[in-house]
Amino acid sequence: MYTLVTFSTEQPARLLSHYLAQQGIGAEYAQVQGDYTHAVILLDLEHQLHAKSIAEAFLLDPQDQKYQSSAWLSGQSVSLQRQSTWSWRVLFTHLRQAPFTASVLVLCLLFYCLAIVGFTLPYQSLQIQPLGIMLDSHQWWRLVGPALIHFSLLHITFNVLWWWTLGSQLEKSFGLSTVLLLFLFSAIVSNLAQLWISGPNFGGLSGVVYALVGCVWWLGWLRPEWSIALPKALVGFLLIWLLVGYMDILPVNMANTAHTVGLICGCLFAWLLSKYAKKSHADE
Repeated sequence: MYTLVTFSTEQPARLLSHYLAQQGIGAEYAQVQGDYTHAVILLDLEHQLHAKSIAEAFLLDPQDQKYQSSAWLSGQSVSLQRQSTWSWRVLFTHLRQAPFTASVLVLCLLFYCLAIVGFTLPYQSLQIQPLGIMLDSHQWWRLVGPALIHFSLLHITFNVLWWWTLGSQLEKSFGLSTVLLLFLFSAIVSNLAQLWISGPNFGGLSGVVYALVGCVWWLGWLRPEWSIALPKALVGFLLIWLLVGYMDILPVNMANTAHTVGLICGCLFAWLLSKYAKKSHADE
């Protein structure tokens, strides 16, 4: 075992240990003797160099949302002391760090709230139509539109939480244009596939969310040095949930084709990204 870094308070040590574990690096929190009594212990020296680079990045920006996300995904929420007091300023700071991801989130919530109070014009304007009708009307935004409309509180809650958690991580790492391209690519392809299989009566960000899952999952496999990954157990759960949708045992209708095609789009996008993109934090 090796003491990677020590802190004077417990919270940052736990955040960093959670994040290292998410990246597949054996690490744990421990209390040690000395002025800085809260330590991150590295369990395997094989990953020492990689762990040191992650620790250095953490020390430069411990407020990065990806560290809290990793703690949340592991089932534990850890807040740094200077984040303990919630404020609108903190919220807007996080939103500004991922403006495109935040914009899509706000649009989804806005359209859903408008529909609740009876103003359904946005839904009518965004719903996809048969290709023949769109060829005549040239309303091509409808190819993306279904990703922005939702039909229940559970539906939109699940989608926007995953969209923000994964989308903001990718946007901070690769920039707005990368997430915009992934959004458009996965939304258009998954919506067209769902239209072809089941017709125009569907909506939701789920196809794009599964694209994000596929992208982050494969990036963790293809480029582990980029420190972007999902825990294997979580990937397994989401894949099982995808299969459950095809069993037709749930009380709601699921856009299974959009989910599956979105996942494939995300995996393909990750392969292209790993091949051509240069991540700002990566050691090229």
